Amino acid sequence: MPPLGRLVNGSTGHRRRPCAFPALRPLSSRGPMTFQQCLSIALLCAMMALFIWGRFRYDVTAVIALLAGMALGLVSPEKAFLGFSDDIVIIVGSALVLSAAVQRSGLIEKAVAWAGRWLSRTGAQLLVLTASVGLASGLIKNIGALAMLMPAAGQLGRKSGTNPSRFLMPMSFAALLGGLTTLVGTSPNIIVSRVREQMIGEPFEMFDYLPTGLGLLVIGLVFLRLCYRLLPADRRAAATMGEALDIADYTIEARVREEAPVVGGTVAAFLKEHDGEVEVTAVLRRGLAGDVRPDLVLVEDDVLILAGDPDALERAVAAGGLDPSGHDLDGDEDEHTARARDHVGVIEGVVTARSALAGSSASRLMLRERMGLRLVAISREGESLRAKPASILMQPGDVIVLQGVLSAMPGRLRQLGVLPLAQRQIALGATRKGWLAVAILAAAMLATATGLLPVAPAFFAGAGLVVITGALPVDDAYEAVEWPILIMLGALIPVSGTLQSTGASDVMATELAALARDMPPWGAVALVLASSMAVTPFLNNAATVLVMAPISAVFADDLGYRPDAFLMATAIGAGCDFLTPIGHQCNTLVMGPGGYRFGDYARLGAPLSLLVLVLGTPLIIHFWPLQ
Repeated sequence: MPPLGRLVNGSTGHRRRPCAFPALRPLSSRGPMTFQQCLSIALLCAMMALFIWGRFRYDVTAVIALLAGMALGLVSPEKAFLGFSDDIVIIVGSALVLSAAVQRSGLIEKAVAWAGRWLSRTGAQLLVLTASVGLASGLIKNIGALAMLMPAAGQLGRKSGTNPSRFLMPMSFAALLGGLTTLVGTSPNIIVSRVREQMIGEPFEMFDYLPTGLGLLVIGLVFLRLCYRLLPADRRAAATMGEALDIADYTIEARVREEAPVVGGTVAAFLKEHDGEVEVTAVLRRGLAGDVRPDLVLVEDDVLILAGDPDALERAVAAGGLDPSGHDLDGDEDEHTARARDHVGVIEGVVTARSALAGSSASRLMLRERMGLRLVAISREGESLRAKPASILMQPGDVIVLQGVLSAMPGRLRQLGVLPLAQRQIALGATRKGWLAVAILAAAMLATATGLLPVAPAFFAGAGLVVITGALPVDDAYEAVEWPILIMLGALIPVSGTLQSTGASDVMATELAALARDMPPWGAVALVLASSMAVTPFLNNAATVLVMAPISAVFADDLGYRPDAFLMATAIGAGCDFLTPIGHQCNTLVMGPGGYRFGDYARLGAPLSLLVLVLGTPLIIHFWPLQ
């Protein structure tokens, strides 16, 4: 069989170029599978069985597979940990940090608040989210589009009371389908374009993928809108301690700053802006409390006593330009103050019966002056508090939020007799960088779309910049990273690589080539599409294209047809891993935040894969004729 550089149908008329891929040996020269190849396939099958069983957490299963690969001699000790430096690990970790920074900026909240006025039903919310991420994935790298819009899923879910896991996996699948529409949407498209250029001297252009990709995207969006209920309704990300406590009725005070957006507005307008998520229990003007009337006009230096969920209070304070800290935090603080703030945090605690706070108030005890602690908020079950938190006489059982230097906090709490509950980030009064995080993410995605930088360094630089510029605090950045996911990826990459290193992938691909010779042309295209979809969960999508694209070219030459349809089928199949969380970074990215199990992907992904196979084959042949 001739090298791929000569496997070109003469009817194309394009200039032939030498191919960088090695020539395939004739099928007859392939002998039976070696013992190492059998071991590699057995290891992958056993690993997949462990994932589906669910006895061990996914990262532990990956570690077991890596250790087994080393014990069997399939993975050398020198290469066992190369997976942790792979681009996929960097991309996923950086995307999570960028997503957290965009979420903290507050811009997603504003967009969701605007859209939420018209989107109250889960189906409508899902359609908007999946369509948005699908269209965005055609313009930028699909994982970047998903990372940018993941916070919106959480915001819409909280607003409508819908579990965000209903949105995240469909959004990931929509991102995969959207990536099929352009050259830059996903890595397989770029690789296939390069293969075509090496074969016939002409690559696929930016929008050559659009006819088939857009058709599959529309089909996929309709399917996801109608069939999202195939996902289990009880999947949730692991709750943090603060979320498990579910303390909702905090009371805080917030001063109206000069030229704040709420100045000149009424209390009713303020409440409407935040959809009733917060309550104004009192308004203090010049130290005096007045009736909280809906038509009361807010002026500078009014002090609002607000009650509500911590996240809702944070959004209200940030959007209203309020100051909950007792001093101006408009972003003009000096470098020393900004640096000191990195060491300041908040801790929630319960006032015990023996606490020094019981029967007294923060102002009476002079907590700020004597101990460097500020009472940020207070919650009392069954009671709506209408005074400044610092002036409220505390009772045993009150839940309070104290702010101070974290290193000194444990000793202060013991001294006061406060039982700590949890440390979590409540950013009341913290400066939000607004458009900065979005601008950094956009710059990273633009750098990848234009070819200025590969995805990994662009996203890593973006993640570093959001931390360096203060758009996301360092502690928040580390919290945003799903470390078990990164461990799983780092451990699985060398295990999956054994298919290539032992030659097992070549043997399997060659057997598929033998099958295709007895099929009609549409059957061969369908087989290439199905094979690429089947191989992708074991290899990453880029490796799948590298293995399958040369085989696809052999198919086309043996059958006497143009290679375009077969190469397009390879790209689509490699970009459509809907069955596992490990075949594509998008699926991996939503696994932790969605609380999904390994088998959940097949519940929604298997029928979608079948739909792509059944409808994608005629789409490919229609837009890329075989003759």
